[in-house]
Amino acid sequence: MAASPRIVHGTLAPDAPKVPVAIVGAGACGLVTAIALRDAGVACVLLERDAQPSGSTALSSGFIPAPCTAAQRAAGVHDSPALFARDIQAKAHGTAAPHLVHAYAAQIGPTLDTLQTRHGMAFTVLDGFLYPGHSVRRMHAVPEKTGAALVAQLERAATTAGADILTEATVRELWVDDRQRVTGVGFGRPDGRIEHLRCEALILACNGFGGNAAMVRELLPDMRDALFAGHTGNDGSAIAWGRALGARLADLGGYQGHGSWAVPQGALISWALMMEGGIQLNAHGERFHDETQGYSEAAVHVLAQPGGVAWDVFDEPVLTLARGFPDFCQAEAAGAVRRCEDVAALAALIGCDVSKIRANFDKMTGAEAQKTLKNATDRLFRRALRAPYYAVKVTGALFHTQGGLDIDANCRVLREDGTPLPNLLAAGGAARGVSGNAVWGYLSGNGLLSAVAGGAIAAATAAQQVTP
Repeated sequence: MAASPRIVHGTLAPDAPKVPVAIVGAGACGLVTAIALRDAGVACVLLERDAQPSGSTALSSGFIPAPCTAAQRAAGVHDSPALFARDIQAKAHGTAAPHLVHAYAAQIGPTLDTLQTRHGMAFTVLDGFLYPGHSVRRMHAVPEKTGAALVAQLERAATTAGADILTEATVRELWVDDRQRVTGVGFGRPDGRIEHLRCEALILACNGFGGNAAMVRELLPDMRDALFAGHTGNDGSAIAWGRALGARLADLGGYQGHGSWAVPQGALISWALMMEGGIQLNAHGERFHDETQGYSEAAVHVLAQPGGVAWDVFDEPVLTLARGFPDFCQAEAAGAVRRCEDVAALAALIGCDVSKIRANFDKMTGAEAQKTLKNATDRLFRRALRAPYYAVKVTGALFHTQGGLDIDANCRVLREDGTPLPNLLAAGGAARGVSGNAVWGYLSGNGLLSAVAGGAIAAATAAQQVTP
């Protein structure tokens, strides 16, 4: 961003263009918000800093957790918003904001069904494995199984519904009157001009702060040295505006990390590999955590290893599963996956003593594997890994933050005293999520849950505010 985000006190000139609702950011959150607004008959403009909509969603796997959808019922999965809410809170050890947990768990299913039945999006429920912390299969994906494809489908749905998307429009100014009501925005254009847009309500669907190194050092010191694998638009603008308006911040210690970022290829390796029998070894050939606890907290464990790296190790059956994910196939094509014919070759690749790896493999089956679990690295394996082995060198990365502007169940931004600002709403990465205040609170899919369900709720609130 060429200039720091700022608040301008005043009212824009009456000849400036005006729209009922302006939306900052055209990732999944902003696009879902726009679709829902158009469904309600409300005009809106999405202001997107990039040349085309993408955001953090396009860099993700694009998997959305949701209960009680048509796709889930078709797959024969029995689920409920209450069970989903319990899973969210169990992962967060009861620290996730209850009002948002219940609101999002109830909203996400109907939102996906609407996108499917009314806007032609096709969702399938991922089969064959459970992501950490989920009681049932509820991860939904578009057929391509990528975040980029999800964004593309949402963009088509939004534009078909009549939403206007203005790209290469970086919002830098929020204009507010003496009652703290947002009257419009100022946004930068590629040639350096600042253009203005008046609005009756503003929705921040823009970003977290993972790409702002200074904010990460201040608000998330545990990840100050971590590689940031998220979108550059996560520059903390929402927090900067919120602070200037006296808004309350919440859950700033929550974030989504990932313990399986391939290096040097810079590619995400699906955690399904770990859930289906893969293991992580450090440079000494040692397992160092229970891989089934979650990929977010795995980032911290991996970064604590020698050199801040680890090796994902798996075999042919897991490789077959992995090749069902386009992201993995791209990483494999880039040379991230190394084949080892036996344990000795695997030890040579990692650079460790072969006896260390054999000891780990021996613990995966037989009598020793059935002993009472004694420490964090123990887990029960259904089978042993068998040669040939495959390995990917990975590190821990910060993907996106889960803390931000405090909001109520209607996605209204709250002041320090808990009262809502008149017409400022936030969802997705701009707002607090449902992962509590620590890395271990992140349940797989929480980011897109907040983006999609939060976007739909914010749209409903904005529609009520601008409709007589």
